[in-house]
Amino acid sequence: MAQAPQIDPVLENILEQARWAPSGDNTQPWRFEVVAPRHVVVHGFDTRSHCVYDLDGHPSQLSLGALLESMALAASSHGLRMEARRRLSMPDTLPTFDVRLVNSPGMPPDPLAAFLPQRSVQRRRLSTRSLRASEKAALAASLPSGYGVQWFEGRRARLACARLMFDNAKLRLTMPEAHKVHRDVIEWGARYSTDRIPEQALGVDAMTARLMRWVMHSWRRVDFFNTWLAGTVAPRLQMDLLPGLYCAAHFALLADASPRHIDDYVAAGRAMQRFWLTATQLGLQLQPELTPLIFARYVRERRAFSRTDGLQELAQALAVRCQAVLGPAALDRAVFLGRIGAGPAASARSLRRPLQDLLVAPTAGQ
Repeated sequence: MAQAPQIDPVLENILEQARWAPSGDNTQPWRFEVVAPRHVVVHGFDTRSHCVYDLDGHPSQLSLGALLESMALAASSHGLRMEARRRLSMPDTLPTFDVRLVNSPGMPPDPLAAFLPQRSVQRRRLSTRSLRASEKAALAASLPSGYGVQWFEGRRARLACARLMFDNAKLRLTMPEAHKVHRDVIEWGARYSTDRIPEQALGVDAMTARLMRWVMHSWRRVDFFNTWLAGTVAPRLQMDLLPGLYCAAHFALLADASPRHIDDYVAAGRAMQRFWLTATQLGLQLQPELTPLIFARYVRERRAFSRTDGLQELAQALAVRCQAVLGPAALDRAVFLGRIGAGPAASARSLRRPLQDLLVAPTAGQ
């Protein structure tokens, strides 16, 4: 990584705040090239080449949208308006944005900016208290035009969502392609991590964590435990079924039109970030639940994701279940799934790489 250049203090503050945007497995798929005090190039990338979850890079594109929305929010605290334009000459695997900050006299700071560093994932149980009408109204109002929210409330609906996540977790935990991802993204024994998910944020007890660490050392161990010792049951209970039951509701963020292109997913990421930050502002906790959407699209587009016998058929059955829970019209328009509820913030969480590590040297001829 090149030595970081000197940065204008205002731009530095904006980037410091924006780097807290969420990303799958804390990959932080962005680097910043400072061109001028009010011009920065965001160099995005995705993990589709080695991560089975990053289908066509769309989850990474959601994260880039969250980053851009975070930059806009942070800029508003300085009376600046953010303008972002994607470089159409760059491949979708390397989404690149010219971001300019424009003086906007009289522009009020967006109150959501204050919650950028606080927003985090809570994977443990939440209160089953129903969301108040005022909370649901504020969350719905946080979404820009073109997006809406569908709620799954009440014990029966929560159970249906929890079982869907529980069964999707079996798909994840019995797939060698996913094992490689899980092995690399967990920082064992940690409460915080700057570039991965710390063990203590997984949502499992200490005994299960120790067993997971030993088993996940090799696929041979994983396969043996899964085959003969029901190795997926304890993690799925603790990370999927029980949290899915112990929450206020599950929800789906729906676009008016089905997302098709990179810009659709970037825009959806901006909407997602506003929704999540509003939840944080309200004192609510949130956990993403994207796996059913990802594998339902693998099935819908008849794309193979594993060479393991039986997993394609399991995914097909789960896609039918996902459609039954969301509804046929909603499944194709869903851009984000999650669970939400009142409760304490996570005591262990992913941090972020220092800003210095996210800066790259200016490109010649810029």
